[in-house]
Formats: sequence, structure tokens, C-alpha cells
Amino acid sequence: MAESAGANGAVSTPAERSGVQQLKNTPQASVLIIGGGINGVGTFRDLALQGVDVTLVERGDYCQGASGASSHMIHGGIRYLENGEFRLVRESVVERNALLKTAPHYVKPLQTTIPIFSTFSGILAAPLRFLTHRQHGQPRERGAFLIKAGLTMYDWFSRDGGAVPRHRFAGRKVSLAQLPDLRPDVRYTATYFDASVHNPERMTLDVLRDGLAANPEARASNYVSVVGRDNGSVLLRDELTGEEFSFTADVVVNATGAWVDGTNDALGGASAFMGGTKGSHIVLDHPELLAACAGREIFFEHTDGRIVLVYPIGDRVLVGTTDIDTDMDTPPVCTPEEVDYFIELIGHVFPAIVVQPANVVYSFSGIRPLPRHDDTQPGFVSRDYRIEKREDTAGGRAVTTLSLVGGKWTTFRALSEHMTNDVLAILGKQRTTTTAGLAIGGGRGFPTTPSGEKAWVTAHVEPGLTTDRVEGLLTRYGTRAVDVIDYLRAGPDELLASTPELSRRELAYMVDHEQVGHLVDVLIRRTSIAFRGLVTSELLHELGGVLAPLLGWSGDTVAAEIELAERVLRDSHHVSSEDLVA
Repeated sequence: MAESAGANGAVSTPAERSGVQQLKNTPQASVLIIGGGINGVGTFRDLALQGVDVTLVERGDYCQGASGASSHMIHGGIRYLENGEFRLVRESVVERNALLKTAPHYVKPLQTTIPIFSTFSGILAAPLRFLTHRQHGQPRERGAFLIKAGLTMYDWFSRDGGAVPRHRFAGRKVSLAQLPDLRPDVRYTATYFDASVHNPERMTLDVLRDGLAANPEARASNYVSVVGRDNGSVLLRDELTGEEFSFTADVVVNATGAWVDGTNDALGGASAFMGGTKGSHIVLDHPELLAACAGREIFFEHTDGRIVLVYPIGDRVLVGTTDIDTDMDTPPVCTPEEVDYFIELIGHVFPAIVVQPANVVYSFSGIRPLPRHDDTQPGFVSRDYRIEKREDTAGGRAVTTLSLVGGKWTTFRALSEHMTNDVLAILGKQRTTTTAGLAIGGGRGFPTTPSGEKAWVTAHVEPGLTTDRVEGLLTRYGTRAVDVIDYLRAGPDELLASTPELSRRELAYMVDHEQVGHLVDVLIRRTSIAFRGLVTSELLHELGGVLAPLLGWSGDTVAAEIELAERVLRDSHHVSSEDLVA
């Protein structure tokens, strides 16, 4: 995790961290979940809904690790068909279709186009890849025949959902009419639909808040790490104050992603389950490339055989991804070599569009929580998951640890259901409700059409809240924006001078309801300001000034928080100090 607060050295000292105080006041629960990515948070929500007294801790901020470094896609995983992972594809398609309905405020249909430059290429290599899970010799580009077969099977897996249209093929003439900037030697394009999640960080918060609201005994705190065992208890540390305390649970769920083995080691049960790979992305401010995509994801095989993507998110373009074996002790960052690779792959499909490193406004990188794979090539490692169980007796108490190995964004609900069922069985409890079809946070009552969204916005415009401001709140919070608007009304408010996207009372709302621990949390995980390359020096200083009285920061702490934000943006996201000039 590249931004660990403790590792970066800056310490916030809020006047009161109610979440941590609750843990110290009642230092026990039936279940302790370690890890605040989407799978840990999803399991937290499900257990809370079953009436289980469950506690979740996360050593950094929620969705700070791999969950926040994804390709922002909710997809069935068409390429997993080639690895024979049919169960995973089926589950992924079902969950994708469901999320389009349960989280429509964040999960949107994504029209995806594959440019194809040959007809029969790759037919002989495909069966060998399927049987051996390895690339043999030089990569052979998949031609129209193979892609057609894969998409036909993909449609078959989607047949029950009814949420997305079937795929379609187009020849060269139609393809270039629709996407005129494509390589002129394109022979076909294949177009199908998946989905995207434009703000995975906020969706994770939504799932977390649903869990907290479902059960008064459910508790969660970010910036709390596991540092060891204390007889039969887990030793926790508040990463914002350095204070350590013991916590007791009957079941421990280790959902720390690529760091599962390190967490197990801290818990006294060494394991060797994980073998994560690094995946990086860049975000471009490039109007010409944005227009060339025509609102579609361009999904294709690059010359090295890697499946890559280029697609618009708002007024920016996301490009990814790499798949590189990595050292777990090295913080994942997007390297200059990876940036060059991304620029090269854009030229592979859009040769006339010039992209420079200066167009990169943000980059990010994470470590996929893949299983240990020894000599298996990264692209062939299973994206499915499994749950490892360990039973211990310590301090006269029986403790069961469940370690999550693998997992992907799209299937978090189904995975969480599986993990919850395992936990309930250990506790001797029965499931009382299901999360299938359950609306997520601000997706409840979210307008189903563009005209419905416009009507919702118009209905909530009032003095002090312009149309643009209400649109921004609806985008950020979904229908939870109603609660935010009520909060804004309750006191004097004004927009920040450095951005029209935030106001003083909205920041207070984030502090009160969303566990802001560091200034950088607001920039990266409570808003998309950093992702879009809109952070300025003026904004950093204004945010520090507004957050200081809300979080009990001294002048020295404000300066340390600004310095931390600058360092995280520079070292983890390649946003230089020159880019922050107001």
C-alpha cells in the first residue's frame, strides 16, 4: 500500500476519533475483519445485515490499496474464458448485471469495442494457451474468428441478466465511419457491453455506511493496523496517534489483499498464499483522444499479447494496464517505462493521435491479490478466489482465521456472501437476509434515465445551490445527496475559493460521516479532484485551513498534512510540485 500513513510519517491528531474510541471502550466482537478494500467492506456489510457484532479495521484509508487502483471496470471478464475460468465468468456476468441495477449512481453501462486486424490469426495458439495456461513463442494476435467465438460464449453467459445488449460485428467501412481515428488497416470491430465504476472509492464508502447503518453493533475504523498477537487477542495500533490496544474476536477475517501473508505473519500464523502482480494506469487530459474514443472503451491486444484498454471517464481518458510480478516490499508506482508503454499502445490503435507524457495528469498502481503462482505467467494466473481456514488456541481461547486469497471488484457481493456464510457456520448462526438485489447507498431511488436525473437536480436547486452544484452532489453521492443538502442547509456555507466543487460544510459532512483522517483522503478518495489532475497549491492550503478546526489540527499538523499530500501525489501518482502551481 503506497500511502500508509505510518510509513509516510505525518501524524494527524484529531480531537476525537469516535470509531477508534468505540473499539477501545468495547475491545471485543464476534468477528474482526482486517482490510477495508471492497471485499472486506462487502463482508462487513453482509455480516452486519445478519445481526452479527462485527468490527472492521483498515491500516490506511478505505479503498486505498488494490481496490482503489483498479481499471474502474465492472466486467464479466471475457479474457478469462481463454483460461477456462467459466465459473468465474458466469458469476462475474451475473454480478455485473446486478450492480447496474443496485448501484446505478456509480456503475454505468460501458460500450466496449475491440479493433481487429486479422481474420484467422491465433487459432492454432489458442488451444495451447487454454491447455497449458502459458504463452508459447511470440504472441499471435487474436483474429476475428477467435473473438467472435469468445463473444458468442460471453453472450451465452449473459443470457439471463437482460441488462446489456448482445455483441455485434462491423466491417472495415462501418468501423472507420464510427471511429475514424482507428488504424486504417482495421478489418473489423466487435462491440459489446460491460460496465464501469467511475468512483470505486466512494462506492466502497457507500457499502461501508450501509453496513454501519444496518446494525448498531457494527463498528469500523480506518487508520488502525494489526501489529501482532497479545495472548488470545489481536494487538491493534491507531496509526494517527501511535496508541496500541488489544482486541478480542472469535473469528478473524484476513481480507488484506496482496498483504494476506504479512498479516498472517503478524497474527502468528505464517502463510505463503499470495503472489500478487503490479498493475498500473495513467489518466490523460487529451481532448483529441477523448473524442476519438467516441464514448467507448477501446479494448484490445497489444503487440506483446497483453490485453489493454483506453476509455473515457468524464472528461479524462484512462489507459491501462500492466501485469508485472513485483516485490511486495516495494511500494507500487507507475514507472516511466510503463508510461512509455501506455503511450505506445495508444499509437497502436490511434496512430495519428500524438500523446506526450505532459498529457498525463495522474497515474496510479496497485498490487493485485493473486494467489501464489510460481512460474505461471502473470496473465494466466487465476482471478478467482478461495478462502483458507486456520484454527488456533491462544490464551485459552479458540480463534478461527479465514484468509481471502484472490478476489476481484465485480464479484465482491458474491464473494462477501460466501465469506459471510463461512463465518456464520463457525458462529453457529443462520443467514437471515440476502444482499442479492439489495440497493447500495445512494443507488436507492436513483433516477433511471437522463431526463429523470435532470428532474431530480431541478427539484433540489435552491438559493445557494446552483444546478451545477446539485449535479456535482448527485454524481458524488447518488441519492445520499439529499442528506448532504440537508447538512449544508443547517449552517452557514460557502464554496472554497480554490475549487467550485467543494464547500466548507461539505468538508464538515465528510469529517462527520466519512472518517477523513488525512487531507489527502479528500483529494483521492472522497472526491475525484486528484484523479482529474485538478489539485493546486492553493487548494491544499485552503483544505488544510478548513479541516484544521474540524479535526483538531495545530498549525504544525496542517503543514505536515500539506507536505504529506504533496509527497503522496508526487511519489505515488507522479503529480509534481510544478503541477500544483495555483
